[in-house]
Order: sequence, then structure tokens, then C-alpha cells
Amino acid sequence: MTAVGNPTPYEYRPHEPRPPRDCPVCGNQLTTTRLGCGRCGTELSGRFSPCPYCGLDDAQREILRVFLVSRGNMKELERHLGVSYPTARQRFTDLLVELGFELRGETVRATREDVLSRLATGELDVDEAATLLGAT
Repeated sequence: MTAVGNPTPYEYRPHEPRPPRDCPVCGNQLTTTRLGCGRCGTELSGRFSPCPYCGLDDAQREILRVFLVSRGNMKELERHLGVSYPTARQRFTDLLVELGFELRGETVRATREDVLSRLATGELDVDEAATLLGAT
């Protein structure tokens, strides 16, 4: 928190209310047209680009936060979620689909080199690597 009680841009706020992404009447994506400062009352009007991350639910934001803080370590995400590596990877893939980075139904297959590299760095254990290599 800053001296005046405003959260810093890097502070995690899990229960901050978020606006809806889609129109409740027609389902079209909403456009932000007005922004305001809670401290001084300044307002800006216009058409602002939507934020794809703002519509994520708390669980999706937590997955993204842990992934970023751990610098992309899927084993850390697995530990944090308390699930198996394939489940953690699937949840991350679901997040990528939600954000539009991957198409729904697109399979994510690890290359042999990717699996061996992740095994060498300790990101995967031997059993997980064997499972992934059997699936490629």
C-alpha cells in the first residue's frame, strides 16, 4: 500500500470487483468508454481497448499469478494447485484458450527435445517425462 492507502500496481487483490466482459442483453463484448480516478474525481471518456486479463475469474488469475511468479515453472504450478503435472498443464492450457492464445480443441504435444530439456532442469520427474514421451 502507498502512503495514501491506494494499492500499488503490483499488489495482489484477489477479491476486487471486476466488470463483466460481455453485454448481459445481447452477449456482445462490452467496450470501456469511461474511466475515473477514485482519489481526485478526474474522468476520461472515449473508447478504450478491452483488457483480456480483467475478465479472468479468481482461480484463473491465481494460475496466471503463480505461473508468472515462478517464472513459468509448471512443477511449481503443480505444487501450488495440489494436482498432477498433466492436470496443472491442462489448467494452464485452459487459461491460454480463455485468453485467446490457443484454439479450443488444439492438442498441446511436447516435443521429445522439450521433454528431455525439462527433465534435465528438474521441471519434470522421470515418471512424468516417460508419460509425456509415451504420448508424443
